[in-house]
Amino acid sequence: MTSPAKFKKDKEIIAEYDTQVKEIRAQLTEQMKCLDQQCELRVQLLQDLQDFFRKKAEIEMDYSRNLEKLAERFLAKTRSTKDQQFKKDQNVLSPVNCWNLLLNQVKRESRDHTTLSDIYLNNIIPRFVQVSEDSGRLFKKSKEVGQQLQDDLMKVLNELYSVMKTYHMYNADSISAQSKLKEAEKQEEKQIGKSVKQEDRQTPRSPDSTANVRIEEKHVRRSSVKKIEKMKEKRQAKYTENKLKAIKARNEYLLALEATNASVFKYYIHDLSDLIDQCCDLGYHASLNRALRTFLSAELNLEQSKHEGLDAIENAVENLDATSDKQRLMEMYNNVFCPPMKFEFQPHMGDMASQLCAQQPVQSELVQRCQQLQSRLSTLKIENEEVKKTMEATLQTIQDIVTVEDFDVSDCFQYSNSMESVKSTVSETFMSKPSIAKRRANQQETEQFYFTKMKEYLEGRNLITKLQAKHDLLQKTLGESQRTDCSLARRSSTVRKQDSSQAIPLVVESCIRFISRHGLQHEGIFRVSGSQVEVNDIKNAFERGEDPLAGDQNDHDMDSIAGVLKLYFRGLEHPLFPKDIFHDLMACVTMDNLQERALHIRKVLLVLPKTTLIIMRYLFAFLSHLSQFSEENMMDPYNLAICFGPSLMSVPEGHDQVSCQAHVNELIKTIIIQHENIFPSPRELEGPVYSRGGSMEDYCDSPHGETTSVEDSTQDVTAEHHTSDDECEPIEAIAKFDYVGRTARELSFKKGASLLLYQRASDDWWEGRHNGIDGLIPHQYIVVQDTLIS
Repeated sequence: MTSPAKFKKDKEIIAEYDTQVKEIRAQLTEQMKCLDQQCELRVQLLQDLQDFFRKKAEIEMDYSRNLEKLAERFLAKTRSTKDQQFKKDQNVLSPVNCWNLLLNQVKRESRDHTTLSDIYLNNIIPRFVQVSEDSGRLFKKSKEVGQQLQDDLMKVLNELYSVMKTYHMYNADSISAQSKLKEAEKQEEKQIGKSVKQEDRQTPRSPDSTANVRIEEKHVRRSSVKKIEKMKEKRQAKYTENKLKAIKARNEYLLALEATNASVFKYYIHDLSDLIDQCCDLGYHASLNRALRTFLSAELNLEQSKHEGLDAIENAVENLDATSDKQRLMEMYNNVFCPPMKFEFQPHMGDMASQLCAQQPVQSELVQRCQQLQSRLSTLKIENEEVKKTMEATLQTIQDIVTVEDFDVSDCFQYSNSMESVKSTVSETFMSKPSIAKRRANQQETEQFYFTKMKEYLEGRNLITKLQAKHDLLQKTLGESQRTDCSLARRSSTVRKQDSSQAIPLVVESCIRFISRHGLQHEGIFRVSGSQVEVNDIKNAFERGEDPLAGDQNDHDMDSIAGVLKLYFRGLEHPLFPKDIFHDLMACVTMDNLQERALHIRKVLLVLPKTTLIIMRYLFAFLSHLSQFSEENMMDPYNLAICFGPSLMSVPEGHDQVSCQAHVNELIKTIIIQHENIFPSPRELEGPVYSRGGSMEDYCDSPHGETTSVEDSTQDVTAEHHTSDDECEPIEAIAKFDYVGRTARELSFKKGASLLLYQRASDDWWEGRHNGIDGLIPHQYIVVQDTLIS
């Protein structure tokens, strides 16, 4: 009999098989559900695509109509203009051409979007409808095929279950027969053993009775043994039969098991893939591809058409040319812009004399008047030329502002995965409100300055034109051109003689000293024009060899003094920066590295004469000092460069004056910033250097062969002072101006501060104390209370 343990194990095996089959059956069900969902998703996707393109077609049509209305609104406005000839003439101007092309582009886009709407409705949407119908029909057929495959697979699994049950049944019978056979064998062995024991236990009796008993017992044992042997033979036959059936059943089970696993593997690995590829997806992706490529073709052709129109507009924008438009405008309205006829002399009461009378007694008056006009014209031309160059430099600044390449908005269309809005992107770009406000403020300020200079230049040119006409007529009448030219030549030679009489010309040293003392914080210094009358008075005084700015008086107009300094450099026969080094200096400006640029500028300037380098070093040290007060005077290095560039370096003939002037301004700005690295130090180049008090510091050879500065020369005096504090009483002084120390030894103080002076360290410096700190105090910045001290 089968043991309970084996029976229980068989039940577990059957249960495990049933569980596995149930899992497969559940998988097959879920597979069909998944394919159903996939079909539903495709149908929904295709339906959404249809709805999307239907709505997009409506939007495109609405957009087309709005574009058409927009274009017609302005075209109708153009057609309704009364002066049609005027509008026709205006079409030749480049801005009007841009406007017309823009309207044509709007009409073109309107037509293109109408076409796009039609393609969506009549081409793309029907394609999606066809794909949806084909996909549903093919899926139904695919589902039938899939169901058949699953039925076949379940049939194989059921067959495996039947074979396995048969195998288990025959194997159980074989085991049962084997158990019964073993039981029979045990009974046989037990019976034989019992017989042997009984014979051994028998006692001797009478011969006759013993013999009878033995015969009877032997007969009984023999009968029992035969029964057991017969039963054993029967059970042996049954076991052999069942064993053969179990072996055959097991073979069938193993063959079915192999076939079932192969069928399951084929279904999951091959049949499902083929079912999806060759049935469910048959033609779906290809049809969807064609439909979407139709959309791409339409959109790309729309973009191509748009780009063709934009290329035409871009070409028109590139051809925006103010000069050509001005020429066309004047040619179109020649009768409006052509000069009128000259005014003729209208005699009065028969007076027919139409020429100047140059005879006595008016001749000497006319000669004097001609000379005055010549002198006046010489000054006015220099002044007006300076104004012109400043105006041109300012114009270049305005053009740099209005031509800044801030039109690239490609960053606004670089969307991240977070799909940030265009608004948030634009807010961080160049067009943010703070940036616009700052640029507009700078632009308006520069424009105001430009129009001020433009007005000043035009007024000056008008005045020059009038005076020049009078002078030419007087000169022609008097024949005095040679005499006035000689007079001017003598006057220029006087100026040049004065300029070359000292290392730093008096006019330069005096103007810089005055500005350094009184005008470092003056707003608009060198940018705002001064009084022309005072400029002329100061300039004439310097030409006479006088110094009208000597002393500590501050009753002069600061802008006028600044104008005198600029006018001096503008009026030099040879510019401070010679023309023969112009190209070398312009090459330096192209270098991006500021230190490298300064090094190359230094190499170029070192070829200049010693006196020129000394003046340059002095001037640019002053300008650098002045730029440090830019928060108060509004003159940073670039603004100073705009004002001084035209005066210090003239652009050679044959060059674009406007573009080259911008490079000149950049060069001057670099020299102002890097002047200490560009010009030789006092040890390398002996001569006056600029002091922050506005005076000059002279450097000369010391007895030891080394150059000694003012600060160095005061060290011994300082040492002596500290050794004899008790011998000298300090002197009280009051600060006339604010002063910021340049080194650790120089004291800083405010105007009106009380200072203690120990003794003179040099002609320009005192040893003293302020706020408990000892150091150097500049003489020009203080008023000594004790007038007995020299």
